Parts: sequence; C-alpha cells; structure tokens
Amino acid sequence: MCDTWVALSDVTLSQNVIFGKNSDRPIFDCQPLVFSPRKEWPANSHIQTEYVELPQADVTFAHLGSRPYWCWGYEEGINEYGVVIGNEAIFTKTFRDAAESLKEGGQPDLGLLGMDLIRLALERSQNACQAVGVMGELIEGFGQFGSGVPTKSHPAGGYDNSFIIADPHEAWVLEAVGKRWAARCTSHGYTSISNQPSIRDQWDLGSRDLWAFAVEQGWWVDDEQASFDFARAYVDEHVPRQVSHIRATRSRQLLAEKAGQITPAWMRRIARDHYEDTFLQGPYFDAADPDLLTLCMHVSPADFTWGNTASSCVAVLPKSRAELPIFWWTPAPPCNGCYVPFFPHGSGLPEMVSKAGTFGDRVMAPPQAEPDTFSADSYWWLFRQLMDNVKGDAVNSLPGRYPVRNRTVRTVFDMLEQEFEAEVPGVVRKAIEARESNHEAAAHCLDEFSERCVNKVVAAIRELLKELD
Repeated sequence: MCDTWVALSDVTLSQNVIFGKNSDRPIFDCQPLVFSPRKEWPANSHIQTEYVELPQADVTFAHLGSRPYWCWGYEEGINEYGVVIGNEAIFTKTFRDAAESLKEGGQPDLGLLGMDLIRLALERSQNACQAVGVMGELIEGFGQFGSGVPTKSHPAGGYDNSFIIADPHEAWVLEAVGKRWAARCTSHGYTSISNQPSIRDQWDLGSRDLWAFAVEQGWWVDDEQASFDFARAYVDEHVPRQVSHIRATRSRQLLAEKAGQITPAWMRRIARDHYEDTFLQGPYFDAADPDLLTLCMHVSPADFTWGNTASSCVAVLPKSRAELPIFWWTPAPPCNGCYVPFFPHGSGLPEMVSKAGTFGDRVMAPPQAEPDTFSADSYWWLFRQLMDNVKGDAVNSLPGRYPVRNRTVRTVFDMLEQEFEAEVPGVVRKAIEARESNHEAAAHCLDEFSERCVNKVVAAIRELLKELD
C-alpha cells in the first residue's frame, strides 16, 4: 500500500509544483535515503537489479532516492533536473495470470520492479515526458513480474505498478500492466493515485495493443474499442479496492480543500492524515490502533494493514533558475516524523541517513532477503525506535498513551520543521550564487545545511526517548 499525489503550479500558493508520497512497507522494511552523483559510464556497462541485467546509459544524472534495504531501486526519488517519481502497487489481471502460471508449474519471465523503474527513469531523464518514454520502453522490453516484498514469494509479494512522474511544468500518471502501459498528462490542477488502476478511457501515450491484448485475453468485448476502459479491463476484480479507493478519494478531497493555496505544509498535512475532520472523526481510539487503512499508515493489532508508512516525501520543484529542487523527507509514519530538506544538487548525505540496520544494505531478490533489525547508527531505525516508544503495545499499554506522547513529539518536530523551512530560502540563494563560480562550494553549502538539520533531529529524538522513558 502506498499513496502518491501532486499539485500543479496553478493550485499552489507559491506557483511551484509540489509532489508528495507515503511509502508503506512491512514493519521491518528499513528504507534509507541514498544519493548518487552524476556519472559517466564506460562503454558496454551493465546494471544488475534484483532479477534483470540491463545495459547502462552512457551518463546517469545526480539523484536522491528512498531505497528499501534489499532493493536496487527507489520507492520515491528526485533528480538534478527536478524530475520526481513515486509508485504504487496495483493488482491486475496480467499479474494474476503470471502468478497463477507460476503456481501451476509455468516459468513467467522475471522483470523489473516498479522501484527499479523509478531509479532508471531518474538516472536517464531531464523532464517528466522523457521519463515516461524511458519507463515505457523498459516496461515493454523487460516486463515487471517478481516479488517486491522481502521474505515473500513472487505470487505473494508481486504486483504491477502505477506511477506519478512530475517535473516543474507538468505531471504524468503512468500505469503498467505486465509488459504494457498507458500514461496520462496533466499540466494544471492536482491528481493522486493509490493501489488501483486509475486511467480510464483517456490517455496520451501508451502501448499500441492495449485494447487488442485485452480483447485477445477475453477481458474486453471486441466491438467496444471506441469506449475501451483501460482500468476496467485490466483491474483484478478478485482484489478488494475499498482500502485504496477511499485513500485516493481522501487525498483528492484534501487537495481540493486548499486548491490555489496548497503549500508544502499542507502536503505534509495530507501525508499525516488519519481521516481527521471527516464524518469518521479520525481513529476511534488512536492512530497507533487503526480502525481503517489511512494515508498515514500504522501496523494493526488486527493485522489488516500492510505495516507502517516507511518513509514520506514532499518535493518542491523549482519554477525558475533562481530556485533548486528540494526533497523534504522523513522515515516512519509522518504523523510521528520530522521532514528534513535534502538536495539533488548536493554531493552527499549524512552517513547515518543512508544506513540500514543489522542486515545491511545489499541488492538481492526479495524472497531471499531476511528482515532487517535495529541498529543505533541508522537514521531510519532511530525513527522506528521512537515510533515504537510513543506507540507502545497497542493491545496491552495503558489507554491514551499514543495521543499524549505523540503530542509531545509533534511539539518538538513542528518547531524544527518551521525552523528548517524558514532557513531554506537563504541557503538556496547562497548555493545558487556559489554555483556561478564554484559548484563544489554550492554543493557543500547544501550538504552542510541538510547535515545540520539531521543532527538537530537526531538530538531531538534522543532527548525525546529519554523523556518518554
């Protein structure tokens, strides 16, 4: 489960495109943030992902990505050109048929994960439309079958993918079904996606045989090409949609509520939502003992949720050369997290931000991966420790523990986020001025600021842990 949403420049207060994503993963699925600098590659270089080896590009662009500890690709990421991408699992007839074939002794080809497609597009694209083309070509060439969940088999842990791809001028929704895809562009308003196909009878780019293949498989009536509905034809009707449709509708409702005045703070509010201010009135007890699967996700004692939100980002894209793309990112459920600004025009990240837990950071097929566990020098695991401390045992803890402790955390983190946000314009202005003569000095300025923010957050977490204990 994940949620991704974007507000275009005509509906934001600052006229910047602003992008958000919550990445929901199993509770042990550590997700460090990593940085890759621009790099030129020798001729005939190759990349090895979890399941596929493929040719490397001549040049890969600088980028940041939030990377599960076992994964080559990213749950969400941004590159030096202000291209930002996030993905969702979607459940389709194409994946269902491949999984059933495997169970019956067939050998469907393993392909790229949605997370691999995100990283490949960030490395190779200077705008969103180019990213759509890169991803479409890779989808048709390699497909996307294979488990994307550590410890899970291909049928249990696999899925097809939906993406939002944005740049400073427009956004695309791309939905991939096996080796086929459709993509729709928007240059105004807002859009969001969750864990179900959303492209219906209108799209701008895609595989040529979307309709013909659906007819061939018996998923669409032959004489209805003019009204062909991509999502209706390809969705797996055996997978319930109530947990995804309600979240997609909620994120659109919140985007509509502030249309014309959407800010990074409001995008963070969307990321932290548990249906507050609705007829549901938020969680009946508290967010850590959820009644529903919400945008900000928490593991449920009743075992009906996917796990926790493992990371969340809010990306602010530049509207002119006087700005830089900014990637606000936090580990853990964002209601208990603190967003820190990171920059693809920097040169590196604080070491602990990029560290996994005891299992380490290595690319491998998810069915062979073991659960990651706590490490004190991992930024992600430090947030997880804080979340566990604030939440306690949802079944056996004293009533009211989470709301009280979470208010304490939010008081500290809200002040830090406001402090960071107030400093960003000056830091960016200084970095842009330095870039005119010295790119290294500009990158150092950005790196130093992000590291200073991280250090303040780490110090705050350690003080909170002492106070809460």
